[in-house]
Amino acid sequence: MSTELEVRRTIQSQLRDRREKIEGALSSGGETDAELSRLLEEVDAALTRLNTATFGLCDVCHDPIEADRLMTDPLIRVCLDHLSPREQRALEQDLELAAQIQRGLLPPSTLQLQGWNISHHYQAAGVVSGDYCDVITTESGDLYFVMADVSGKGVAASMLMSNLHAVFRSLINVGLPLATLMQKANRLFCESTLPNHYATLVCGQAKPNGDVTLCNAGHLPSLLARRGEVASIKANSVPLGMFSEANAALTELKLSDGDSLVLYTDGIPESEDGNGKEYGFDRLSRVVGGCSSSSPEKLIRTCLDDLVNFCADQHRQDDVTLMVIQRSGL
Repeated sequence: MSTELEVRRTIQSQLRDRREKIEGALSSGGETDAELSRLLEEVDAALTRLNTATFGLCDVCHDPIEADRLMTDPLIRVCLDHLSPREQRALEQDLELAAQIQRGLLPPSTLQLQGWNISHHYQAAGVVSGDYCDVITTESGDLYFVMADVSGKGVAASMLMSNLHAVFRSLINVGLPLATLMQKANRLFCESTLPNHYATLVCGQAKPNGDVTLCNAGHLPSLLARRGEVASIKANSVPLGMFSEANAALTELKLSDGDSLVLYTDGIPESEDGNGKEYGFDRLSRVVGGCSSSSPEKLIRTCLDDLVNFCADQHRQDDVTLMVIQRSGL
């Protein structure tokens, strides 16, 4: 069965579930019956469109409605270009609220914890972002760090980002081993999202003595910078959301004073200059190697400055997130 068919069947199941709940509310009677009846008509209309292959097409121009909006609300009938002025204002307000929520979920841009210095840069290409980064400490003194890039863009991607934040915050506080943590996070993500949603992700557990355990679930290679040399740590597991029973492979590292782990999303290596040339993984590695002894804040600033110089005035198409975890000793 194709992914598109799976998505349509999932939406159809959700709409039927909504219909049952609305009918149940209507049977109890009340002052909201008129509004519930209107919602029931909209749900029935959406189910009809699913059966006649017109679902997801704008009522005005008949072009496809933006996928992220449709996933968020399967009842919508028009694309962004044909929203009414009132609908446009409401959408702008919703986006700004979503952006405020996302900013509130981010960790402090700079942290100094037991044996570790951490800094990150987070910049959305639009109002909201599908990138996720987090730093979480536990009562035992362990440090967890997470970097992820969810599929899609816009509001739907930002909702998935918030979903991941809640999942990892909850599971890490339970004190599970990293492999078990990743397996359970993957299962929860699979069960709470549509079939075409997934996330590439790096999750690491760092101990005060410099030991680091890393799981890379389909994400870009992490960079280990030490004494001017840079090694890449490639993905060893499949992205979250692909298969509910996927296993999580781990990589064990030992960081000494001054060693840094650099995590990033694809908005950096896939950025383009005026000729369509990509910034690339190799260039990022060279820049990291050239300033590997710098503080996390300076390392990030150097990388971003080089990226800006490379791209010049080109419009950024993707979110840019960069995190540095540096061993500082006790």
